[in-house]
Amino acid sequence: MQKTIKSFFKHLPTPKSTPNSSNSDDLFDEIRAHELPEIRVKYTRQALDSHQLTRGETTDCGLIGGEKLEVKKSTNIVEIKGKTLNKKRSYAQFHLELGQSDFLLHTCKVCGIKYAKGDEIDEKVHTNFHKNFTHGISFKGWRHERVIDLPMLEKDRVILVSNCDPPAQRKKVQEVVKMMEIELGDGWIFHVLCKVYLYVSSQRIAGCMVVEPINTAHKVLSDSIDKESNGVGKKEAVSKPSTLRFGEICFQREVSRKGSFHRNSEALDSNVLGAIVCAEEATPASCGIRAVWVTPSNRRKRIATHLLDAVRKSFSTDGALEHSQIAFSQPTSTGKALALKYFGTGSFLVYKAS
Repeated sequence: MQKTIKSFFKHLPTPKSTPNSSNSDDLFDEIRAHELPEIRVKYTRQALDSHQLTRGETTDCGLIGGEKLEVKKSTNIVEIKGKTLNKKRSYAQFHLELGQSDFLLHTCKVCGIKYAKGDEIDEKVHTNFHKNFTHGISFKGWRHERVIDLPMLEKDRVILVSNCDPPAQRKKVQEVVKMMEIELGDGWIFHVLCKVYLYVSSQRIAGCMVVEPINTAHKVLSDSIDKESNGVGKKEAVSKPSTLRFGEICFQREVSRKGSFHRNSEALDSNVLGAIVCAEEATPASCGIRAVWVTPSNRRKRIATHLLDAVRKSFSTDGALEHSQIAFSQPTSTGKALALKYFGTGSFLVYKAS
């Protein structure tokens, strides 16, 4: 690039004095007056040295956007002005969104937890939580346990935990209560006056019963339960397949039940039987069954029955409780079935939990 603009003009020898010489001098004077400022462009470019990179050395690769670039072949890392960029090729799995309802988060139909499919961390968390929910929370035991002696139990045991026990035992109870709240609702199951009975089987807590002291309860009218059961039978009778005929064409209606979202079939039936009718007159009672929960994989194994036996045996210091001293707190259909089977009558006691 030329240094000045004067080099663009060809220098001619000084002409002899002529009548028009004054005009030429005025022209050069005008050009000098309008000279452009000097422009200087300076840059540096340096190619990569492949021999140095193969030896694992650090090389300056010139300037990129005014920043110094360093490449380290041995670690596949590029450093730009203190910033580290990883040049290693990534093989991340991508997914196609085609309008799926659970594209981002998938909901487990058993434990109810939401997680991202394909994410290693999310799937690991779901696997651990799913196992604790279906089989029970892992429990290796405590050095000092208040075990309720039940002759019918051989390998399993029932442990009583109260508010005066060590913090480690109360912390384990809180962990079990959080698992119960998934199905039974949160914010009402446990308080400081409650006693908790844990059913331990194969180093896992397979069931839990929360009880509290009460003064009065109300007796359930057995006729109300019979009417509700009859009402359910009528509904089932109406839903039977029927046939509609038009001449030689015959149409048959069939009822297909789609799989709905539920954690288990027993939890889904919690509101099937509706409300129950109780007597207005209060009846004395001393023990209230606030909540009962058994893990899905351990149901139909008489675990709730064993927990009730442990409650009757150890709740009162005066001796074993009678059936008439135990009441349930607004039982679901599963709780009603347990009460009917355990007491042998539909006239069991119910109380309103605070």
